[in-house]
Amino acid sequence: MSVTDPSRFGHFATPPADTAFSHEEKRVWPSFVRGIVSREQLTTLRAMLREAGLRLVQCHGCFDIVHPGHIRHLRQAKSLGDVLLVSITGDDTMKKGTGRPLIPQELRADNLAALDFVDFVFIEPGPTATDLLDWVQPDVYVKGKEYEFNNDPRFQIERSTVERHGGRVVFSSGDVVFSSSALIAAMEQSVDPFHARLAQLTQTPELELGALGEALGQIRGKRLLVVGESIVDTYTMCDRPDVAGESPVMTLRPLEQRRYDGGAAIIARHAAALGAHPVLVTAIPESAEGRSLAARLSAEGIEVRSLPLGGRLPEKQRFLVGTQKVVKIDQVEPYVLDAAQQRALAAIAADAARPACDVAIIADFGLGLFTPTLTTELCELLRPLARVMSGDVSGRRSNLLAMRGMDLLCPSENELRDATRQLSEGLPAATWTLLEATRSRNAIVTLGGDGLIAFDHLTGTNDAKTEDGSFSRRLRSEHVPALAPVALDALGCGDALLTTASLALTTGCGLLPAAFLGACAASVQVQRLGNLPVSTSEIRKVATRVHGAHLTFATPEALEARGLGSRRAVG
Repeated sequence: MSVTDPSRFGHFATPPADTAFSHEEKRVWPSFVRGIVSREQLTTLRAMLREAGLRLVQCHGCFDIVHPGHIRHLRQAKSLGDVLLVSITGDDTMKKGTGRPLIPQELRADNLAALDFVDFVFIEPGPTATDLLDWVQPDVYVKGKEYEFNNDPRFQIERSTVERHGGRVVFSSGDVVFSSSALIAAMEQSVDPFHARLAQLTQTPELELGALGEALGQIRGKRLLVVGESIVDTYTMCDRPDVAGESPVMTLRPLEQRRYDGGAAIIARHAAALGAHPVLVTAIPESAEGRSLAARLSAEGIEVRSLPLGGRLPEKQRFLVGTQKVVKIDQVEPYVLDAAQQRALAAIAADAARPACDVAIIADFGLGLFTPTLTTELCELLRPLARVMSGDVSGRRSNLLAMRGMDLLCPSENELRDATRQLSEGLPAATWTLLEATRSRNAIVTLGGDGLIAFDHLTGTNDAKTEDGSFSRRLRSEHVPALAPVALDALGCGDALLTTASLALTTGCGLLPAAFLGACAASVQVQRLGNLPVSTSEIRKVATRVHGAHLTFATPEALEARGLGSRRAVG
């Protein structure tokens, strides 16, 4: 092997500190020994430079974003000597404001080392280059033109250090001026409110990845009771639509049919997928279809307690072309329960909750299983037995106001306004009316593509409005944007949110992390067709992705220690 073969030191490597160099190597080494160097390696290489009579040029800075101004600055610096050393300020001592550096030191160093006119890169652990300049003693120290008349005492010390060792300080031309800080500030100012809010949320201690991972882990083993109608959601995939010849009606040709468990059944399946022990109280017809549903749920670890009724399972059919829904048909015969059947359903639910359960969910899908009286009675029966009680509604026949004493209500904005008859008032006012009318604690109001707002009812506060008419003294609100990059199918998002947030509250976490985890679950659900259970690992991935929206760099070991598994540097 030739002594000048770069493989002697490895790919893009620098030699060990105790390497002995031949005369030929000393003559040609700058052409092949390049990259990021340690202090010991730099000491050896500096001695070689002196022995070989080569001039060392040094530049120092943060180099957070390598822009055209940096390129011209470094290229000009290289022209002033034989070898160019670029030193960068380490992450721990960079004082550029919150969120800086944007790019971690390892990647900043890699970016500079990739430039063909940069010979060495050194990560300086100190806040300035003074100590490094004192022992490297460059022949030329190059700074930007803006430093020529700069009276910053830190630079003045650097300048005197270089000149004390016989070096000279040169200021680059400055004909192209950029600033990493200015570029980053401009990007931050152009960030839309969605990303700005996400960045704010990820800085909240309650939403730290480790805390979220711990809450998800504590869901396992929780006992969940859900009372509500079970539904079959049928998706019929069709060929592209055409117009019939006999009249202007759409013609569809079915290609495939997919069936999903919906209603209270999917809530129970979500809970099982998250590691909880769900008990489903529902109405299941005494038919082959009903027995098949019960067997399928039991196979997933769901305890099913049914009120036997006649008829068939409610079915909601949707016809799709590609991923677009074009027709919906409800094959639903509303339940009509007499007084005896209502008492029986209440007794089944209370018995299923005993001796106690961590969370009880009442899910009224508006199919007639609940009357306002039965809903209120269930709330009274289950309240002493459940640590957390949650409720949600769907459909015009449901009654949100009948859900009393809840820890969490999860209506959509439209459902909330319909229930309170506050169609034009502000959302906080409508939410306050709901929580006061139901004597409930919290509400998560979903806003479709705009995400959700979590409202915390501040009890014991003055009921009078503030001077500006707001309800800010009585409600604390937190907005969580929609977390899915693409919304494919909104069916079941509310169920995933309700289940996850309710279970999270049982772990002792606050409303905001519960709402955030619920939003993560909804994000998983909305990105796929059909109603499928959301797992813990899928929620973890969304939480990790959201936190990774701000460029991060961490080792897999560090991320494992934070509780959410490994990830690569992302941006």
